[in-house]
Amino acid sequence: MMTTTRGSILGLLLLAANCNAFNVLVIGGTRFSGAYLWKELFDRGHDVTVYNRGKTSPKPVARESDDAFQARITAATSLQGDRTSPEDLKRLIDPSKYDYVFDMNAREITDTKPLAELFVGQSNLKQYVFMSSAGVYLKSEEMPHLERDPVDPNSRHKGKLDSENCLKELGLPWCSFRPTYICGPLNYNPVERYFFERVDADRPVCIPGHGQHLTGLGHVEDLAVAMANCIGRESKTNGKVYNCQNSQAITFDGVAKAAGKVLGKEVEIIHYNPKEFTFPEGKKAFPMRPQHFFTGIHQAMEDLDWAPKYDTVEAIMRDGYLNDFVHVKAAGGLKNDFVCDDIVIEKSKVMA
Repeated sequence: MMTTTRGSILGLLLLAANCNAFNVLVIGGTRFSGAYLWKELFDRGHDVTVYNRGKTSPKPVARESDDAFQARITAATSLQGDRTSPEDLKRLIDPSKYDYVFDMNAREITDTKPLAELFVGQSNLKQYVFMSSAGVYLKSEEMPHLERDPVDPNSRHKGKLDSENCLKELGLPWCSFRPTYICGPLNYNPVERYFFERVDADRPVCIPGHGQHLTGLGHVEDLAVAMANCIGRESKTNGKVYNCQNSQAITFDGVAKAAGKVLGKEVEIIHYNPKEFTFPEGKKAFPMRPQHFFTGIHQAMEDLDWAPKYDTVEAIMRDGYLNDFVHVKAAGGLKNDFVCDDIVIEKSKVMA
């Protein structure tokens, strides 16, 4: 009769965990969403290779200790090259080695195609997971945007849409994620920070239109979990796109008020008609598009066995404030650029 010891059980568990580990190639990986995905994949025991230009040094993400960060860096393989260069790609990447590709930073088809072509005919490739954008959807009178909705061929995210079509035409096993506004610590797009800077400085928050446009925010950690959950589910995900945000939409005014709640301050809101203003060239007066822009996420929840952990805008904003904004402010990293605001505020005083 065979005797099973605690040590042998542990060994069997480790062996089983190993059997579910895969070789994963992450394109990007050092800035925001790619960094959180890298951590999520590493935490699940996958063997991660990171390919990028080497211009941005990796940083710890929120709630990652220095020891955990160093362990993640040490365990990964780092490749530096130009993703648009077929020569670099062929020299550095062995396509027969990877089970999954997570393409996190392609903006145009010229970014995507050279890499994707490398994996054509590779039987080992289980899925090419592409970071797209909900910005590809055609503006609609019926909301939320669902994955079956028409897309806008003239969208400023046309390159993302072309890339999705490229993956399909190449015959690769693929799926795509279309997030709305990704938020969270390390965010280099000033979504949350726009509101925090103004509330923190006791300034009005200038919002285009009536303030009741509904928008969708999602936390970067939730996005990373959803994307990592593709592994082992390619029988469901192949050829599909997935919206990603939290489960509700919020008005622009609501985002401002959520920022005020996090900071414990009252918020003054000024609404304005953007068509009546000319702002300095290169200046962006508001970080979101002045329209309804939010998506349904049922398909991702069902196929990926996933649900947002940060499921209120207040929770998203609070994490961004405590684990990003206060540190950036302490380091003197705030831009405090209120040029566009001052133009709006000055005119509002005249009209009052």
